Amino acid sequence: MIKRRHLLGAGAAVLAGAAGLSLLPPSGRAGQPEVFQGTNGMFAIGGYDPVAYFTEGKPVVGDPTILTDWRGATWRFASEANRDAFIADPVKYAPAYGGYCAYAVAQGYTAKTEPEAWHIHEGRLYLNYSLGIRRRWARDIPGNVDKGDANWPNVLN
Repeated sequence: MIKRRHLLGAGAAVLAGAAGLSLLPPSGRAGQPEVFQGTNGMFAIGGYDPVAYFTEGKPVVGDPTILTDWRGATWRFASEANRDAFIADPVKYAPAYGGYCAYAVAQGYTAKTEPEAWHIHEGRLYLNYSLGIRRRWARDIPGNVDKGDANWPNVLN
């Protein structure tokens, strides 16, 4: 006989999975790649150009023919100039925490990101799970950065 609490627990797990979140503590998850490769697992930060956040002030989908590999991931760029800038200084342009949600990393876990939920703080690109989570993260950016820096990269294990 299935008890109500088992159904509720299973339902919460399904909802969390659909939202891209994990109910397991960080130590209970299998290791994850150093760079978030989008929900399709093919390109760093879902195929968006990390340099464009700095140069155009918005997320821009990268051209599928303008690529480079860095830290075990393939990165796409909107232009060859952006690719060349990234190759010259990838740490400057790559998002913090491998492109995983900055708020999630500050809380001790990882989550996917949305290209519209971004912020540049002190010259560093931070991505978030959603615009709502970005607003929560923005309530204490310095504190969340300190926590995220302390948690990174241990949250990948």
